[in-house]
Amino acid sequence: MILVSNLKKDNRFVSFTVCFFAYIIALGIAIGVGYGLRNYLHPILIAFIIDIIATLFIFFLSSIFKNTSLYDPYWSVAPIPIFIYWLIFSGAFSNLTTRQIIVLAIVAFWGIRLTLNWIRGWQGLNHEDWRYTKFRTEKPKIFWFINLTGLQLMPTIIVFLGCLSLFPVAASTDPTIGVLDIIGIIITVIGILMETISDEQLKKFKKTKKGELMTKGLWKISRHPNYFGQIIFWWGLYFFALSINGEYWWMIVGPIVMTILFIVISIPMMEKRLVEKYPQFLEYKKRVSMLIPWIQKKK
Repeated sequence: MILVSNLKKDNRFVSFTVCFFAYIIALGIAIGVGYGLRNYLHPILIAFIIDIIATLFIFFLSSIFKNTSLYDPYWSVAPIPIFIYWLIFSGAFSNLTTRQIIVLAIVAFWGIRLTLNWIRGWQGLNHEDWRYTKFRTEKPKIFWFINLTGLQLMPTIIVFLGCLSLFPVAASTDPTIGVLDIIGIIITVIGILMETISDEQLKKFKKTKKGELMTKGLWKISRHPNYFGQIIFWWGLYFFALSINGEYWWMIVGPIVMTILFIVISIPMMEKRLVEKYPQFLEYKKRVSMLIPWIQKKK
């Protein structure tokens, strides 16, 4: 604890070094547990168990450093090792099919880009996302519980449900690329492009128009184009699972829960903050679609 208190939390290099080794250790723990369980449980269940264990480790460190944002990159990092684990478990990693290569490339690009975007915005261990600070300030006595369940375990479980679509891809040896695969490629690529373009537009706008509401570019036809891109990315992955076998239809639970998360929790919370920060947001809200990009309504 003395070491933590003396740590220069305002130093980005130190902060990212701490974050890097935290995730390396979490990965090491996950690999160790996964190896120990390899002969006893189904690979989906093993992946779920090690995913939860890794999350608990990050939660432990985020509590020590009093910064829940330490968990933020978990969202984009976790799908990559989960998919790789399933590929290795199925014995496909040494002889990947075209579909597996495509999906691995898509998931890796999505995860790396999103993680780099987080790195650009995180100032260090002295910087915590405003949503976490809000909970920490308003609910100090039960913040540890909110942090554990709502801010870390819940997102981990939701992302894992989204990742279920990757298991059929990892387990299949069929090299054929079908219509549903093409649809999956198109949807996931559009999702990544939507996220990337909207994120870049927002960052550029904030640098030149500080204190103003972003209503240009993709933000002119959707109030949350980055969230829309995130949502359809997971729907795109689902089409890859359907392409393997229609019996995997139940994996639709992943994109459905992901969609509910954004529509019921993330967007309302964000818009409440935007209303408080920008009085003109209410007028913007009346004429611009919440998620699906659409031609702006006339005033």
